[in-house]
Amino acid sequence: MRWPARRLAQASKKSFGMYEQALALEAQGADLIHLEFGRPHADTPSHIKEATKKALDDGIVHYGDFRGTLAFRQALAAKLADFNKLDYGVDEILVTNGLTHASFAAFMAAIDPGDEVLLLDPYYPQHIGKTEMAGGRVVTAPLDKDDGFAIRREAIEAALTPATRMIVIVNPANPTGRVYSRAELQIVANIAIEHDLLVLSDEVYEYITYGNAEHLSIAALPGMRARTITCFAFTKAYSMDGWRIGYLTADAALMPAILRIAMTDVTHVNVFVQEGAMAAVTGPQEPMLAMVEADRVKRDIVVQALNQMPGVTCPEPQGTIYAFPDISATGVAAQELATRILNDAHVVVEAGSFYGAGGEGHLRVCFGSVSEARLREGMERLGAFFNAL
Repeated sequence: MRWPARRLAQASKKSFGMYEQALALEAQGADLIHLEFGRPHADTPSHIKEATKKALDDGIVHYGDFRGTLAFRQALAAKLADFNKLDYGVDEILVTNGLTHASFAAFMAAIDPGDEVLLLDPYYPQHIGKTEMAGGRVVTAPLDKDDGFAIRREAIEAALTPATRMIVIVNPANPTGRVYSRAELQIVANIAIEHDLLVLSDEVYEYITYGNAEHLSIAALPGMRARTITCFAFTKAYSMDGWRIGYLTADAALMPAILRIAMTDVTHVNVFVQEGAMAAVTGPQEPMLAMVEADRVKRDIVVQALNQMPGVTCPEPQGTIYAFPDISATGVAAQELATRILNDAHVVVEAGSFYGAGGEGHLRVCFGSVSEARLREGMERLGAFFNAL
């Protein structure tokens, strides 16, 4: 049988990082503390689950609108206007199976074979596979760790070519924990406008910011609405990772191509899950805010602990559920160190190099994926490891 060699080759380029190694060790009975998962620890708030149960009892179980139920999209339009300062009509919103599906539809609709997609390095690896499946090619713009991984115009401009079609940003940023300032986003906007580029903005962590850091959607900047596809999800802030529900926004001119991909791919998203997600948007926000506050507490625990370990320095993340400590002073490569931590300390962290060359010399530590007690235990194990290194 003739198998699709190009797709198989693409699939082999990226593994699941440390998760695969951890599974093998866990199967042998090891007690592992998982700080590599980019998932929330808390349960989904009860009012969201109750709304979903009610939808089932009310018989909301049949086909719905391809774009998402009208009432849900109306609720999303109101949320976008209030929180993101974005003015989108209901036909410029597409409900998706999580942000992964949203960005997949965007890449497949917007990228032609031979187009180049620019990622800021360190980057989110999933965007590579989706670009390649669309026939595009990934180019990276390295951000400087000594500059706090800030966006700088010269880094992006150096990576542009006549084939560049799109710039991808993740804001707040995975893996670095940066929340990009208006000035940084304006740099991306200016370049996109000057070079007639699209921007895909992954904003899954929009609510998870700390202190004075404030999330801003790049589509809200002048001239960017028509050229930005913004992807959102309920995964992180509402602790709905297993629900697989998200959405994207795009100008009406872009939506037909995106909708065609989504309709071909999944027809539409589960209708009763949409009722639960609508309750997340329209219901009490206190449970979500409490979960973000719990993440802030855990962030502080991790940053304080890591900065006391020899060979480790850790800046304070402005957002997300990740710390990105610099371990270059240990003299050990990130992947080797992550593997040794797994085997010796039974703590699972991700190598920074998994997120591109710019992540070398770092580890990604997810403080949102476990309880506070388990996190403290993980920091004790890591402290013992680095003290013995």
